[in-house]
Amino acid sequence: MPAERQPPRVGYWLSSEEHPAPTLVANAAAAEAAGFRTAMLSDHFHPWTPTQGQSPFAWAVLGAIAGATTELEVGTGVSAAVHRLHPAILAQAAATVATLMPGRFFLGLGSGERLNEHITGERWPGAGERRDMLAEVVEILRALWAGKNVNHRGEHFTVENARLFSLPVELPKLFVASSGSRSAALAGEIADGMISVAPDAKLVETFEGAGGAGKPRLGQLHVCVAPDEDEARRTALRWWPNGGIGGAALTDLARPEDFAALAGPLDADDLEGVLFGNDPDRHLDAIRRYVGAGFDSVYVHQIGPDQRGFLDLYRDHVLPRL
Repeated sequence: MPAERQPPRVGYWLSSEEHPAPTLVANAAAAEAAGFRTAMLSDHFHPWTPTQGQSPFAWAVLGAIAGATTELEVGTGVSAAVHRLHPAILAQAAATVATLMPGRFFLGLGSGERLNEHITGERWPGAGERRDMLAEVVEILRALWAGKNVNHRGEHFTVENARLFSLPVELPKLFVASSGSRSAALAGEIADGMISVAPDAKLVETFEGAGGAGKPRLGQLHVCVAPDEDEARRTALRWWPNGGIGGAALTDLARPEDFAALAGPLDADDLEGVLFGNDPDRHLDAIRRYVGAGFDSVYVHQIGPDQRGFLDLYRDHVLPRL
């Protein structure tokens, strides 16, 4: 008989662009109390738009979450080692957090956005070059996490006589963000799993064909829970207009003001993939679309300030039905 399909893991997305650090910590604890067992925290230097208004340092927030929770697994969604964080520093940060929450931290990695990486004043690389950088980052991370004295002179990064002395008993899993076939193939080759933002079965197929068979596949779902759909649409458009921006703009725009200007003419109908309202059946259907595409975990991002209403809905009407 075929193995019984396991229910999907539903995670909680901690949006560092919309909430200050103390609120993120409180939201993580509230999510754990509501029945969530896994969460992901975005790692940004800037918010997407000035209205969102926040961008605390993710690694300080993770340390506080470690002390405020006991069971919640938390990962970054996602960290980039392009210019802002050298891979040796990223390796140290992730190893330290893993000692604070043993067995419940994972590192999500991506090729970054200019929005966050240009701040050091260095040239912004193209997509192919950033993928090459990401592969080199993973090589460095794994060497440092092995406790080795690392000397590395690669095409993009140099590490000189670096060794990590504070290492966790259980090393973090490495997940790579994928939005296209090339990054999905890279995730299959070098990572412990894949993260994506759409229920795209072709991405999963590419990931599995490149070595990802049997590895976790994590998806992100944007929702806006509100008392009625009209309010949800207004809230989402105010707090997450970047949801209507696609293509190269997402990685190549430099300032929150640039995103706001591009999003100005949009309306809620342009926010593709965002689920509006509080009907639990629609939320369950959206989660099942990810499952049908081959994802085994779905991290749900509640847009806007009302996290309590979202957590109550999922605690009472969504999580029990999964």
